[in-house]
Formats: sequence, C-alpha cells, structure tokens
Amino acid sequence: MMDTMLAIATAVLTDAIRRKVVWVVVIFAAILSFVAPSLPSYGAGVVGSVYREVAISLLFAAALVVTLGLASTRIPAETERRTVYNILSRDVRRWQYLVGTWLGLCGVVGAVIAAFTVVAVAVGGIAYRETMWILFEAAFAVWLEMGVIAAITILLSARFGPVTNVVGALTFVFAGHSVGGLIGGVHGEPPWWLPSLDVFNVIAPVAHGSGYGIGYAAGMVGAFGALSGLLLLGATALFERRDL
Repeated sequence: MMDTMLAIATAVLTDAIRRKVVWVVVIFAAILSFVAPSLPSYGAGVVGSVYREVAISLLFAAALVVTLGLASTRIPAETERRTVYNILSRDVRRWQYLVGTWLGLCGVVGAVIAAFTVVAVAVGGIAYRETMWILFEAAFAVWLEMGVIAAITILLSARFGPVTNVVGALTFVFAGHSVGGLIGGVHGEPPWWLPSLDVFNVIAPVAHGSGYGIGYAAGMVGAFGALSGLLLLGATALFERRDL
C-alpha cells in the first residue's frame, strides 16, 4: 500500500523536475539578492530583522506559487490526458492516488523551500554578516502551511478545473488567515475549535525575535495533520463519487 503511494509521489517529483519548477526558486532568489542591499535602515541591528521579514514573505510567495501551480493542474491534467485511467486500472485505490499525489507535492514544495532558504541564509550572511539559521524555522512553518494548501487544492481538483482550484485555494488562504480578525474578538484570536492558518504565521518571532519553541512547533504539526487529514478525507469522498 505504501509502495503504491510512494511510486505515485515519485512520479509527481519526476514531473516537477521535467517542468523545471526549480526556475521559480532561481527567479525569486535573484529578486531577493537584488532587493536585499536596498532595504531601508531603521537603526543598528534592525536591518537584519527587515531582511528576514522580506525573505520570509518572498519564501511564502514562492512556495504558494509552486504549490498552486502544481496542485491545481495535476489531477485535471491526468484526467484530461486519461493517464489517470491507467493508474487506477492497476489495482490502485482512488484514495491512494490522491494521498500519493499529495505526498509528491509536499516533497516538491519542501525541496523548493529548502533551496530558497539556503539562498536566503547565504545572502543574509554576505549582506549583513549575520548567520540567519533561524530562517529554517520559518521555512518549516511555511512548508506545513503549503501542505494544507496542497490538500485543499487536491480536494477542489476532485471536482473542478485548474482556474476554479486556484481561486478556491486562494480564498481558503485568505479566509484561513483573516478568520481570527473577523470573529476572534478584540485580540484577534479565533476560538480553539475553529481552524486557522495563522498558526503557521511565525514572521514576528522569527524575524523580530528568537524564534519559537518545541511546544509551538508541536502545535503546528498537530494543526497540519488535522487539517490535511480532514481535507484529504473530503477529497477522497468527492473523488470516489466521480464518474471516471
């Protein structure tokens, strides 16, 4: 069972390499290198914080582009090319196909985030003579959030085409980050039972503080597992009912 899903995940990775996804990283890394020396100075010791905030924002944008670009088109393209029929005819369950695809997407996005973070740490070290290993903490949070976004995009892909998938996923991201401010009261914190993507927003502690602790990381992993699991269950329910 696991071998089947890993085989599908490997196919997703291979396809991403063929589509030269790595160029996205190169482009954003070049932008980062270009803007880093021109960041405003607000006083000694603050420039590094501004750089880390910009780097995390660009990292999130790069990861979001890659996630939506791959996740929104994968299943619709395989359905249109009818390659999904060949996969499902080889004793592969539909949920295995979806979970394997999700695992492959998480692998691709993880590689992109890791490559971008290495570049960001290197640029930070050269420009500000400061070793910014703390950026890997932000990279981990971004990777977890991208896993959730990949799951909602796969859920939408079970029924809709790429354009609807992207619009729906972006709406999910906006709602997930703004729900706290909408119904969270004066402190902007959502109720404990309401899922929120803001748990993955670690810009403040990473860019302007000393990072987050093990307990907070465990909370993020728990939110990632719960949200991704529920979304993939929904995707399986929709895909099982689809007439292929």
